[in-house]
Amino acid sequence: MRLKDCHNFHDFRILAKKRLPSPIFNYIDGGSDDESTYRRNTAAFETCDLVPSVLTGVKDVDLSVTIMGQKLDMPVYCSPTALQRLFHHDGERAVAGAAEKYGTMFGVSSLGTVSMEEIAKQTNTPQVYQFYFHKDRELNRAMMQRAKDAGVQVMMLTVDSITGGNRERDLRTGFSIPFKLNLKGMLQFVLKPMWGINYVTHEAFSLPQLDEHVDMGNGATSIGDYFTNMLDPSMNWDDVAEMVKFWDGQFCLKGIMSREDARKAVEIGCTGVIISNHGGRQLDGSRSSFDQLAEIVDEVGDEIDVIFDSGVQRGTHVLKALSLGAKAVGIGRMYLYPLAAAGQPGVERALGLMKSELERDMKLMGKTSIDQLSKENLRFRF
Repeated sequence: MRLKDCHNFHDFRILAKKRLPSPIFNYIDGGSDDESTYRRNTAAFETCDLVPSVLTGVKDVDLSVTIMGQKLDMPVYCSPTALQRLFHHDGERAVAGAAEKYGTMFGVSSLGTVSMEEIAKQTNTPQVYQFYFHKDRELNRAMMQRAKDAGVQVMMLTVDSITGGNRERDLRTGFSIPFKLNLKGMLQFVLKPMWGINYVTHEAFSLPQLDEHVDMGNGATSIGDYFTNMLDPSMNWDDVAEMVKFWDGQFCLKGIMSREDARKAVEIGCTGVIISNHGGRQLDGSRSSFDQLAEIVDEVGDEIDVIFDSGVQRGTHVLKALSLGAKAVGIGRMYLYPLAAAGQPGVERALGLMKSELERDMKLMGKTSIDQLSKENLRFRF
């Protein structure tokens, strides 16, 4: 199987599985506990049907949207994800390059493996910086100031990760950063030697956003320790309000799942909320993002940019979310599998296929611009 044989999400997943050692593939692929929310995230779209219009004249389709002050050529952006150079040695550089080619936004994670400064120099595409709330308030301010200095346009605080989810696939392989693999896990690396060759022949793995705070050299602090010891589970709305004021710009909360929390985000001055359950990787048994979208849009959709992520695999999934009122849709695994499979050409192919799907599906829906989508072109099954 080659990149040219990949035509959808599932094809990219298969190719990534062929090329990645099992512990790393399962880190991308897995969710928490029984993975019920992970599965429901995508299954939820099947409870909703599109109702197309015909004879509307759809020669040209405009996919552009504006979210949090950023004009995007398509309503899909690359959501921040951690550890990308584990999946392919180019990591965030490849994803940012592909995002720029398709005129969309790219997210850099606090646990990213390329610095936000380098990405800002490499590309002109809008950049969102995702970070976590630390016990050290001065560290929070320093990280935000660093993002300002780098020219980051949008600040994204993840609010559903005050502790890590129970990801049992990782426990079975012994996957952690730094690596502490069990015998079974180490064997999987032996079976995929090309990954190992690329890993050792390229620059050393690092977390440049956290170099001063997470010691990757001698294993003194692991990613698990970072979540356990450095993040602050006592974070509250007053803390976040101070950060919003300090940033004084486009600020969104990622991990909002209730209308009440969306209302509070408006009240403290956020400009966006991202409806997300972290791709089913945190609280298993929680609602799917799609199931919560309509009520949150009804609550705050006229006051704040409501963005959607978790479970998206198709252009039609995107259209359903946009029809319910989401301003844009973030993807994670949908570009991580292509990244693992083929680097930047893989991500470009995935974004290109998504753009083609959206253009074709919009024409089949009888719509020429995103703002023509509404609840009127949806029906839910009961």
